[in-house]
Amino acid sequence: MKTYNDIAQLFINWTKKKIQHHIQEDATDLFYHEGQIWWAALGQNIGFEMGGKSEEFHRPVLILRKYNARMCFVVPLTTQIKNPPVWYQISVSGSERKRAANITQGRTMSTKRLLHKDSTLEPEEFALIQKVFREQFI
Repeated sequence: MKTYNDIAQLFINWTKKKIQHHIQEDATDLFYHEGQIWWAALGQNIGFEMGGKSEEFHRPVLILRKYNARMCFVVPLTTQIKNPPVWYQISVSGSERKRAANITQGRTMSTKRLLHKDSTLEPEEFALIQKVFREQFI
């Protein structure tokens, strides 16, 4: 079990990384599209929110909606697949490891958090995730 000091240090480390992401110049040449999977700096989050992994706080995310060059709505991906399957995890391709989109963890974020493109979903696969998301939240 992590101690108070361990947890405090995680937040301190993430805050330092977050400042670096915040002060970087806007990537005006960042071309991303809906249906792509990108690695992103999600950070250290609270409670049961999905955050990034490792010392860099990175995690793959699916771009569900592109608002503009600086903002998008993403769904984080996980390799912790529930068995038996649960409604909020939808399998995605594009990786050697099995991954699933966790639609309950979707959120709007700055494109300053996007690090590099991983892959692109097939149109049918992306349409299924959009459909499930709409059915649950709209």
